[in-house]
Amino acid sequence: MRLPRTIRLDASDDSVFEVAAREGEWAVSGVFAFAGTNPAALTGKAWQAFARGFLGTESFGWSTLAAVAEIDPAGYEGVVTALARHFVERYGAPDLATALPAARAEVEFAAGLCEHKVNTLLAVERSLGEDGIVERFRAIEPPREPMHARIWRIVEDGDG
Repeated sequence: MRLPRTIRLDASDDSVFEVAAREGEWAVSGVFAFAGTNPAALTGKAWQAFARGFLGTESFGWSTLAAVAEIDPAGYEGVVTALARHFVERYGAPDLATALPAARAEVEFAAGLCEHKVNTLLAVERSLGEDGIVERFRAIEPPREPMHARIWRIVEDGDG
């Protein structure tokens, strides 16, 4: 199984988002966090979370990028349960049993984004469309060969 995991290429998420996800958290799209919100009225860090954030499922902070990673079934179920608890605690779901199907759907959607090689970077771009929030996902696959410059070459000098 695969699921997005937050990744940080630098410390910019700490400045971009009100709460930044820690590196290595399992992540979901997090678009549900904007249900009932008028995205056009968002500004600053809230706008950045809306426009470009993946939601970490431990800190419930935001990350600009996620990477495709392997997850075992027990870990997957742990993410579903953590998200369901978040729905109860933060969004007023009546109980865990009621929240579990919605949490599972969110995690399944996130897993569906991971039909790429492990370590492929994922980015999201959200906007407000005529029918509501529109999400576009981009995948940036890791290079096939190491990206380093060759700084020398061994050649025969002919003085043998």
